[in-house]
Amino acid sequence: MAGVPTDLEYLPRLPRDKSPGIGCIGAGFIMADCHLVAYRQAGFSPVAIAARDPARAAAVAHRHQIPRTYANYRELLDDPAVSVVDIAVPPDVQLEVVQEVVRHANHIRGVLAQKPLGVNFAQACEIVRLCRDAGITLSVNQNMRYDQSVRACKSLLNRGDLGEPVLATIDMRAIPHWMPWQQHQGWVTLRIMSIHHLDTLRFWFGDPVRVFASVRPDPRTKFPHDDGICLYILEYANGLRAMSCDDVWTGPAKEGAASDIGIRYRIEGMTGMARGTIGWPSYPERTPSTLDYTTTAASIWHQPRWNEVWFPDAFVGPMAQLLCAMEDNSTPEISGDDNLRTMALVEACYQSAREHRAVEIAEVLESSRP
Repeated sequence: MAGVPTDLEYLPRLPRDKSPGIGCIGAGFIMADCHLVAYRQAGFSPVAIAARDPARAAAVAHRHQIPRTYANYRELLDDPAVSVVDIAVPPDVQLEVVQEVVRHANHIRGVLAQKPLGVNFAQACEIVRLCRDAGITLSVNQNMRYDQSVRACKSLLNRGDLGEPVLATIDMRAIPHWMPWQQHQGWVTLRIMSIHHLDTLRFWFGDPVRVFASVRPDPRTKFPHDDGICLYILEYANGLRAMSCDDVWTGPAKEGAASDIGIRYRIEGMTGMARGTIGWPSYPERTPSTLDYTTTAASIWHQPRWNEVWFPDAFVGPMAQLLCAMEDNSTPEISGDDNLRTMALVEACYQSAREHRAVEIAEVLESSRP
């Protein structure tokens, strides 16, 4: 039974007021081909842009009809028309940028920060503290939560179609295009790719008690890193188990062998089952993610489908929920505090892999207390 999912919530709630001026920091692929495409599609208001390469910022501004380009982000932050800052810079630069942003709290009311929120959990905690102390609403661009299939699946879980979840799995076989800035970090997959899956599992099921992770380097990636191929199991207090295989190698697919690339997920509950695919590995081809589900009420597969895709359409969601929170004076769905729990889960994966043991998330969270 395929068709447009009229009974599942899979689109973001949009703000009533789309006029707050967005200042864009960064002009790379994510900003130019995802954020700004989605913002224009939604009717949001980017008013200024700055990047390390002013010429590139100017080109992106021309492409997306952004009225002002600045030589550096400090000049952009001085612009009184900027009330929301969209930070799309490498994680090792984020803290420095946020330290400047909070000095402009007289007119800057909100920040959307790219994931990961800093280079580690400690930096994430500092970024959250800085924004909280300045009275600035912080949200994190965990955009996979707004993939249409992921969101529709959350709708199924919320209304109880699948019953109590028993087992959830994500299987990623995809070859990312690592960015130059990643080469000096010493890490790749857990903070760049797995963070999407860990955050999605939190979105679907809440916080696990502990995680066991095992990693090995990717033989294709030549710069030093620990976490190329990552496997991890999340244990929940109610008995649910969730696991993921994040395989950025996928066999010698670039060396002449046939390829088998994709992302698949599956959730088994007491009264139903869902399975889906994530269309991201096909980008720039527009390949919508999919969702199939069945329940004990009827032994058929329901197959809702949609035209929207994760890249770039889902990027409306993170900015929309920040603008809605600012409009309603409420907490964003992907608040800085919420994202600390995703960052803690990522940190627990690294600790588990180093120490070859299961790590409770509370261990990481408690490490941040003064």
